[in-house]
Amino acid sequence: MVEIPDGFIEAQIPYNGDAGREFIAELPARAARFLEQWGLRRTGPAMHGMTALVLPVVRADGSAAVLKLVAVDEESAGEPVALRAWAGRGCVRLLAHDADTGTLLLERLDEGRDLAALARTDARRAVTVVGELLARLTAVPAPAGLRGLAEMAAGMLEEVPQALGRLVEERDRRLLADCAAAVAEVAGEPGDRLLHWDLHYGNVLAGGREPWLAIDPKPLAGDPGFELLPAIVNNFRAGDVRWRFDLLTEAVGLERDRGRARAWTLGRVLQNCLWDVADGEERLDEDQLTVAEVLLER
Repeated sequence: MVEIPDGFIEAQIPYNGDAGREFIAELPARAARFLEQWGLRRTGPAMHGMTALVLPVVRADGSAAVLKLVAVDEESAGEPVALRAWAGRGCVRLLAHDADTGTLLLERLDEGRDLAALARTDARRAVTVVGELLARLTAVPAPAGLRGLAEMAAGMLEEVPQALGRLVEERDRRLLADCAAAVAEVAGEPGDRLLHWDLHYGNVLAGGREPWLAIDPKPLAGDPGFELLPAIVNNFRAGDVRWRFDLLTEAVGLERDRGRARAWTLGRVLQNCLWDVADGEERLDEDQLTVAEVLLER
């Protein structure tokens, strides 16, 4: 039997409602099915994030792996597509995938050592690692069928007028409008690179075949500038925004068109702020506002 951690249940049900309850209820049977079908033996307790339960396993050939049982949604649906396209270059390797359930078998990395540990002692090196990984990942053209930044940007811009009416502070309204204006300038050229979309420190693990590898992509077709914000706000300090932005644009190869990278980074700020407003917030997150002010040179 697979024991479902309470923390995973508490994350799933508010996140997915009835669908989350159904997913939790059928997890033990799904896990048993794929442990048998793929010839796997469990080697430790379950791990989890918000949307996936992960079981450490050993394959029949003795190699270590993890079985990822996921509630497929718009963000995670493209994960196997992206992992196949990257083929282990800068990211975890996909070993098997079941299209009907979204279940994944992945190479096992060191889940006890993510990039946050390095960031506590050497923030510049940690940001550089993210930039170097993003350079490799975004060098790959996006496969057909992935959700695209063009549609995402258009949707965000449509939401802005209503969001502005819900904000109570003039500073918040001004910065949200300025972020939207920056996105509108580049929305006609959304890019065609394969984006990870969520490369923060917790999604970079130590790997046996490479020092650091990316995990858990939420794939998107678009401009690499849309990738930078997670590494800018990790362990956030206001004084870090400029040097982190400069370091990332150089590492990813965007330094020749920093205006475009700036606009798409403001697009990520816009996205986060719109989500907060949709959740009922009347004031915007101070960290997001600070990033916007620095990039807008306020």
